[in-house]
Amino acid sequence: MKNYNVAIVGIRGAVGQEMLKILEERNFPVNDLRLMSQHPEECPVYKFRGKKIKATKLDHDAFKGIQIGLFSPGAAISKIFAPSAAKAGCIVIDNTSQFRMDTDVPLVV
Repeated sequence: MKNYNVAIVGIRGAVGQEMLKILEERNFPVNDLRLMSQHPEECPVYKFRGKKIKATKLDHDAFKGIQIGLFSPGAAISKIFAPSAAKAGCIVIDNTSQFRMDTDVPLVV
């Protein structure tokens, strides 16, 4: 089975933390996991599969090598950073309301 480089954008929020929990519970095939926040210095250290992971700074260059981006940072932040992630080749799954009515963005249920 292939492993994926995954980013969770909005790790400080309840949804981001639930995404992290579900990746572990479901044993999703993760190679590299990046937890992203605009303010990583305010984030605790998170645990994933027994390893401690610090959040990294969310910026437009943060998605190099990321294959799947799970977004839930709020619509305004998704509007700014989701296009950068997609441009870097990342499949973006956005949980915010930002792209829900956009006819060029498929809805995933």
